[in-house]
Amino acid sequence: MYNQLISKKSKLAVVGLGYVGLPLAVEFSRSVSVIGYDIDESLVKSLSEGVDPRKEVPSDSFSGTDISFTSVKEDLKEASVFIITVPSPIDKNKRPDLRPIIEATRTVASFLKKGDYVIYESTLYPGCTQEELVPVLEEVSGMKSRRDFKVGYAPERINIGDIRNSLKNNVKVVSACDNESMDEITKLYGLVVEAGIHQAPTMRIAEAAKVLENTQIDVNIALMNEFAIVFNRMGVNTQDVIKAAATKSDFMYCTPGLVGGLCIAKDPYYMVHKANEMNYHSHLIHAGRFINDSMGEYVAKQTVKKLLSHDLPLLRARILVMGVTYKENVSDFRNSRVINIVRELASYRVSVDVVDPYANSEALDEEYGIQLAPKPMGKYHAVLVAVPHRDYMSMTEEDFLEMLDPNGLLVDIKGVFRDRIHQLRYWSL
Repeated sequence: MYNQLISKKSKLAVVGLGYVGLPLAVEFSRSVSVIGYDIDESLVKSLSEGVDPRKEVPSDSFSGTDISFTSVKEDLKEASVFIITVPSPIDKNKRPDLRPIIEATRTVASFLKKGDYVIYESTLYPGCTQEELVPVLEEVSGMKSRRDFKVGYAPERINIGDIRNSLKNNVKVVSACDNESMDEITKLYGLVVEAGIHQAPTMRIAEAAKVLENTQIDVNIALMNEFAIVFNRMGVNTQDVIKAAATKSDFMYCTPGLVGGLCIAKDPYYMVHKANEMNYHSHLIHAGRFINDSMGEYVAKQTVKKLLSHDLPLLRARILVMGVTYKENVSDFRNSRVINIVRELASYRVSVDVVDPYANSEALDEEYGIQLAPKPMGKYHAVLVAVPHRDYMSMTEEDFLEMLDPNGLLVDIKGVFRDRIHQLRYWSL
């Protein structure tokens, strides 16, 4: 497989050109011929013109690459290696929603040939590849795994918006259905990963490692959020506590905040699902998810309480929310906990303006019914810095004073302005 790709006698297809698939496809296309496939025709059109509408891949990154973008399924016939990077979301009941990845699997299986490889990068619960996806590949293709085609699992480690820890700079975990395919998949990813390759003994172990990585982060943030809630009742500043605790050499540095997006806020539920299959109720994972899922409402309620404590007329209050994406310096607002803040504030019938230099206003309105204001307008009783985009980081206390009512409140969720505020009423987690 590897030699065929290197000699360009065969092609590699990346199925799903989101935040994971597109950077992967572009990097591979510097060494092999790549087909970038996605069902979103407008996205494919933009990428064919060398423009990533999400601005994660700069336009100059497309130059000198051997890649063709398509939304036509039949174009996948030319590929012999298929890397599937479609989303693996949860449904309204917090259970794994495998429909996107099963549909992608069916699409690939319909063009599968003897000797081909199928590699999954999407988050899956332990055992999912072998138990749920391989049977689909076999049923649709009419062939048998290992004998006729090979399967691997190599979980993505893309941190959206993180330039330093890129695809090249993260150790890649790979796994496969047998030793032969493990060697080939290891060589394949060696083309795009400089930090090294870790061979997991089985695909189940690689799947488990992926959900463990993000669940650990989720639980640690939940712990900090719970401390922040208690410290707030005590009148103790959480950031001061963390600063003091971090002087211990083995302290695991973590701060409170909102947990959104399609990885950390979702992946733990994949492990919860598997634990339930094993007749085990995962107490700690559930607790972490409950705390983090509720932090948006908590921030909104604390904001309202602090407004009321200064006798501000709540029904005439104006609040500005700065930032609505799920993390700083990215355009993705899917599963953003800021949405919870806005909705909770609106339930108190206060007037809420939302601004964000990265989010697409039309898409946000279509998805959540929230319209972005073009800019802050007039005086506000509270300004809530929900997402500290780089565009906001140069703001001074004077900037906030100009935006706020004389008794106004600055809510700085992550505490990034803490050392700059001396005159304003101020609160952070």
